[in-house]
Amino acid sequence: MSLPRLSGPRVALVPVPHALALAVMSGNGLQDRLQDLRLRAGSGWPHADTTDALRPLAEHGSEGDDGGWLVVVDGEVVGDCGWRGGPDAGGDVLLGYGLAVPARRQGIGTEVVAVLCAWADAQPGVRRLVADVHVDNEPSRRLLRRLGFAEEPDDPPWVRCVRGPGASPRIRGKHVC
Repeated sequence: MSLPRLSGPRVALVPVPHALALAVMSGNGLQDRLQDLRLRAGSGWPHADTTDALRPLAEHGSEGDDGGWLVVVDGEVVGDCGWRGGPDAGGDVLLGYGLAVPARRQGIGTEVVAVLCAWADAQPGVRRLVADVHVDNEPSRRLLRRLGFAEEPDDPPWVRCVRGPGASPRIRGKHVC
């Protein structure tokens, strides 16, 4: 699947090409792949969850495939985000996101998830957006509540955060499209 480049007021979401996923997984050629995209790695990126997020693209993708997005601020990759395989048979989409530690607590995550939600809401077959968050990850749970997600019981230690149709993400009082 070829993904579009997305943007918000401060962040750009740049599709992750197959070659970059391979470089992240192998640890070889990462800087070269980032330079091909005119990007540089921010402090703390890639982080531990990046390899989990990019493993499916590296192992099952091929040249020309994109899988998720790099979170970019001022030309620096500070995180990654995406959805897992598109909507399921019921129209649920599982979203994921992660930022390097130095990029946290600056509102970047809220903007990233709002942009991702706006894009996912516009995709065919999407009924609900879902994010599974560790019960101890209160900052992420607050972020999702700000964007209209409600918490549902899930298998511990996870909390399932769900947002149905009609919710409109906002950043600082403005709709994100």
